[in-house]
Amino acid sequence: MTVPNHQQDISDSDLESRPSKTRLKQEMHALQVLGERLVELEPARITELDLPEKLTDALLEARRITSHGARRRQMQFIGKLMRAIDPVPVQEKLDAWQHSSLKHTAWLHQLERWRDRLISDEAAVTEFVQSYPQTDVRQLRTLLRNVEKEKLANKPPKSFRALFQLLRQIIPEISA
Repeated sequence: MTVPNHQQDISDSDLESRPSKTRLKQEMHALQVLGERLVELEPARITELDLPEKLTDALLEARRITSHGARRRQMQFIGKLMRAIDPVPVQEKLDAWQHSSLKHTAWLHQLERWRDRLISDEAAVTEFVQSYPQTDVRQLRTLLRNVEKEKLANKPPKSFRALFQLLRQIIPEISA
């Protein structure tokens, strides 16, 4: 008596068309990681994503959970819910938000570099005015003088901050 071999029932083409178990696990893990990124978002951002209500509720609930085990289970549940949606638009939106945040940070760093250069180098004022002709030179020089006076008198950096605000008005934010 022979034992039937169930493997013979599955054709080779069926095996090749199905993703491997490892591949499926990798995809599920990627969805769970994406879910973890979503949980880290502010609630307003989560609602902007236009996700199914059940997934949105699960994400908001995960933010409230503090117990490690419960949070892990909730993240697995979120991963399961993520299988029902197309993750590509969600990933693109997250990447766009991160990119805009990086651009904003780069702009702020640019402002800080200009402020430091203007304070430390008199020739930088001329270069700045050439780069940004809409600058009120008198106001800029007044703020720079006040920054120096505040430093020497060990006063709070009021003009230092005002200079930064002036630069924010003059230098346009880096756009896409």
